[in-house]
Amino acid sequence: MTKRLSAIMAIAVAAIFSASAQSSDNGDGTFTNPVIWADCPDPDVIRVGDDFYFVSTTMHLMPGAPIMHSKDLVNWEIVSYLFDRIEETPRYNMEEGTVYGRGQWATSLRYRDGRFYAYFTPNDQPYKGYVYTTEDPRGRWKLHSVIPHFHDASFFFDDDGKAYMVYGTGMIRELEPDLTSVKECGLDMKLFERDSEENNLLEGSRMIKHEGRYYLLMISWPRGGIRREVCYRSDRIEGPYEKKVILETPFGGLGDGVAQGTIFDDAEGNWYGMFFQDRGGVGRVPMLMPCTWTDGWPMLGDKYGKVPEVMRKPVQDQERKALTVSDEFDSDRLGLCWQWNHNPVNDAWSLTENPGCMRLKAQKAQSIFDARNTLTQRMEGPYSEATAAIDLQGMKDGDVAGFSAFNSDATMLSITKANGKLNLTMGEENVTLDNRTKAITDVEKNTFARKRLRKSRIYLRIEGDFRPGPDKDIVKFLYSLDNRKWHRIGPDCRTSFDWQRFFMGTKFAIFNYTTADEGGFIDVEWFRYSKENQ
Repeated sequence: MTKRLSAIMAIAVAAIFSASAQSSDNGDGTFTNPVIWADCPDPDVIRVGDDFYFVSTTMHLMPGAPIMHSKDLVNWEIVSYLFDRIEETPRYNMEEGTVYGRGQWATSLRYRDGRFYAYFTPNDQPYKGYVYTTEDPRGRWKLHSVIPHFHDASFFFDDDGKAYMVYGTGMIRELEPDLTSVKECGLDMKLFERDSEENNLLEGSRMIKHEGRYYLLMISWPRGGIRREVCYRSDRIEGPYEKKVILETPFGGLGDGVAQGTIFDDAEGNWYGMFFQDRGGVGRVPMLMPCTWTDGWPMLGDKYGKVPEVMRKPVQDQERKALTVSDEFDSDRLGLCWQWNHNPVNDAWSLTENPGCMRLKAQKAQSIFDARNTLTQRMEGPYSEATAAIDLQGMKDGDVAGFSAFNSDATMLSITKANGKLNLTMGEENVTLDNRTKAITDVEKNTFARKRLRKSRIYLRIEGDFRPGPDKDIVKFLYSLDNRKWHRIGPDCRTSFDWQRFFMGTKFAIFNYTTADEGGFIDVEWFRYSKENQ
């Protein structure tokens, strides 16, 4: 079957499933929470005119800090990234260690006087903060300045033209109006003291001003309770501040609360909140909910203070969009849906050497965890699957290529070449990292199934089931030699959220590396994805 005919068939299949696939949009004017059932933590959302923009955390993945756009707060697509790569330490190149679970964290996104501004700080030495800016969030972002590190920080631009950074547990620091440095002798203080019911840091600062009052939203971990969102308000930016719990509820049959995010309005003056919940192996997923101003407080959720499972879309009749999407690799530019694991080696991948394919050239590595140019997209709940078609003719002895449900407990389908012969294995790898440098100190490998291959083209499929319950976070593996007859291989495996090592939801990952001499390659002909909401 030609690639063109295969692509036409894939489009037809996608059309059949379009009513339930790809987003939380139910197609009847409502959506179902989680609004994005995938790893999009630390949300900051702003509105500019009729457009909404959303930034999230992607840590060690490159390009980093995805900027997402929506017209209705339900259907989101990636339109740009703040940066292509980070070069501050060799660890971003997997040299002298790694940056697993570090890199870009909680980013602040703001708009002022025709320009967009974003601030993030890598949770990694050297501790610095980066301010990026652009006039067009769909275009290139420019590094504007390097300023100090502020933990889980938020820009705040006041009506009088002053600029601030709110961070940590109630800390504030005044910036120069042009955001190039902190302001000498400017405001620098702690806005409030943590009270006795709080068990830990208050984090995820987001400050807004509404009807002359200052509101600081933060995630709270109370003693003996679930995570929740609290709000501190004051008539003056310096305080004094009073506190109120504005959201404290489990959701979806899970004990974890919904918290850390922000509030914003639409063009009609209606208010909403976007906050995330931990969802195990799929990651930290955003929830969209109403925000109602009650006695001067931004109260979140429905009239009972609960996150609604099904809710009317804030804006109707918008095109369905998605973050994880299929790719036929028929462009000479890599789609914005993809992120590399750490900085890529740009001369070791190509979309033009074999047009219509993504060529990945094998580089020296010992496992998937130190393999360069591993290509990833988010896995999604409640149920999703992806298939990769791979031409293996360019592989050399010692090469290892395949498709993984990638996390610190990576499970995968691998094709190895040895003595001129190809073998397919299904197995897992589990990484141990040094606490300081995140250097790889050990990789435990287990093989569950093995099969000799006699063809040089293979189709690999991963299915992910992230529905809450005792059997959640299950991934299954299949292969085919003709894209028609499919075979299960190996056992079902469980994936998990590991905050100590990766701190990230599980990703689909296409990889290729060699334990011998470089020079081999694979051609990924396409990646096809589908998602079901039930």
